[in-house]
Amino acid sequence: MSKSKGTTMGLTNRSGFPRRTNDTTRLIITALLGVIFGFFIGVSFPSDSLSKINFPSGFRSRYDSASIDARRSNTGEPENRESYNIPKIYVPTNPRGAESLPPGIVEAETDLYLRRLWGEPSEDLKKKPKYLVSFTVGWNQRHNIDAAVRKFSDEFTIVLFHYDGRATEWDVFEWSKTAIHISVKRQTKWWYAKRFLHPDVIASYEYIFIWDEDLGVEHFNADKYIHLVKKHGLEISQPGLEPNNGLTWQMTKRRGDREVHNFVEIMAPVFSRKAWRCVWHMIQNDLVHGWGLDFALRRCVEPAHEKIGVVDSQWIVHQVIPSLGSQGKSENGKAPWEGVRARCKSEWSMFQERLLRADKAYFLSSTSRSATADKQYVARLKGVKN
Repeated sequence: MSKSKGTTMGLTNRSGFPRRTNDTTRLIITALLGVIFGFFIGVSFPSDSLSKINFPSGFRSRYDSASIDARRSNTGEPENRESYNIPKIYVPTNPRGAESLPPGIVEAETDLYLRRLWGEPSEDLKKKPKYLVSFTVGWNQRHNIDAAVRKFSDEFTIVLFHYDGRATEWDVFEWSKTAIHISVKRQTKWWYAKRFLHPDVIASYEYIFIWDEDLGVEHFNADKYIHLVKKHGLEISQPGLEPNNGLTWQMTKRRGDREVHNFVEIMAPVFSRKAWRCVWHMIQNDLVHGWGLDFALRRCVEPAHEKIGVVDSQWIVHQVIPSLGSQGKSENGKAPWEGVRARCKSEWSMFQERLLRADKAYFLSSTSRSATADKQYVARLKGVKN
């Protein structure tokens, strides 16, 4: 009997080992099949489909929170306070479109200061230029522009508007590497100014120079000019023009017996920050040459006879280079410059008509306004066609 028991026990022990081995094998095979099946399901299931599945809201909230927490722990991302239910904000004094923002985060104005891509933002600028000068240029006038730019110190941001599309070549000049270059073919300086010199974009500059490319600057110094503009309280100004050179209005020619006299044209105007905000709004989007604008500048300063002036002791020379005319198109047997000049004259008439219609709509829409306006002017407005 003892032998028989021993035999039975021996058989039991031998048969138990293979059974455990088979169980383990089945578990491993099942796990592998699960992994393989899951892999193929994952490959065939688009990654963005999760966003289209309508999970129960409770599950989704827990899932989103878990995902966000996981990302934060892995990336060190700062806590996103927007995940909380912030009370609604409405600030009517904010800029249009930003009423839902707290005023402390609103940046309503900007600048053209160049910044680094690294380091602390507060350390980006060694110096903030106080003034801005823009030239509308073609590559053929590069030497003239080089001479002009050298008359402006590092107190000025330099902006070049390229009407010929050639911007990269200007880096042969060292100053060009820190200038702002904007290139759109066959446009005028007023087209550029309307679109790229918005008052909120250049609000950090005290004075804005918007100059042509064909100006001789041998007798001009920008820092001395700014000094005189401030001294005489000029909001809209220009350097005097050499009386014996070029085409210009008689009233903008330099007078040798004084520092300043009245009137400004559109060749080389200089605007204060405040005056430019007004003038910018008066520039018409489709009237690109700006003709007639000079006769309306007085509307943007008060009193005009004190705030507008030509600085005679700092003068320039109009070289009369018809570079813009070459950007026109020959039509009906006429040279390109003839078409450009014809449009200039046409725009002058159109601007005057629009201004008169705007005055009429304003003054004649109210009896009180009409009563306080100049009677002769009101009588003239009544004859203006709507």
